[in-house]
Amino acid sequence: MRFLALATDYDGTLATHGRVDGIVLPALGRLRASGRKLLLVTGRELHDLQNAFPEAALFDRVIAENGALLFRPSSNEEIALCGPPDPRLLAALRGRGVPFSTGRAIVATDDAHHAAVASAIHELNLALEVHIILNKGSLMILPTGVDKKTGLEAALAELQLAPANVAGIGDAENDASMLAACGCAAAVANALPQIKRDADLVTASAHGAGVAELIGQLLDNDLGRYALRHTRG
Repeated sequence: MRFLALATDYDGTLATHGRVDGIVLPALGRLRASGRKLLLVTGRELHDLQNAFPEAALFDRVIAENGALLFRPSSNEEIALCGPPDPRLLAALRGRGVPFSTGRAIVATDDAHHAAVASAIHELNLALEVHIILNKGSLMILPTGVDKKTGLEAALAELQLAPANVAGIGDAENDASMLAACGCAAAVANALPQIKRDADLVTASAHGAGVAELIGQLLDNDLGRYALRHTRG
């Protein structure tokens, strides 16, 4: 068996309008029964994800806040993978009237405030310390070097798995780093054009049905029918 794990985004991939369709949970169960690991990699804050998707406990690891927080559902442990938001940046955003939410590390707002966020970062000379990540109209600020790829790598290290043995699936800009690290990069049918362009495969179905489709192919032939550009040595 080549692919030992599935890493999936939540919003726009596993979920449709924030909710997971009934077709998806049985597919996840079948993948677990095959001995493979499940990893959920999301930009959401953990409490928000758990409220929307209590079944997140099905996953072996949850990477929340776009790579900043690692959660072990079996033991209910949370591990911060970086430091908290800079209070100076939060004050600068408030001073500019930017509405935002914060997690353990992430600062999130709407992309409509991109110019104000960039101005605050420039004013505080934080350009080398934080970076902006886009996600289909939303905007996230995280410490430089923290993204879905680094969060996934931290989870895989705990599970003693190599990225080359992971099939990843996503739909938006913030999924690109994670997908590029995986042995197979898949895009759901509703993914952004640039995500589809760089993927090894694009599912025929959108959202959770696309994830279930990928799971079916993993179980049927371990994705043996595809020539994978993302293969790692």
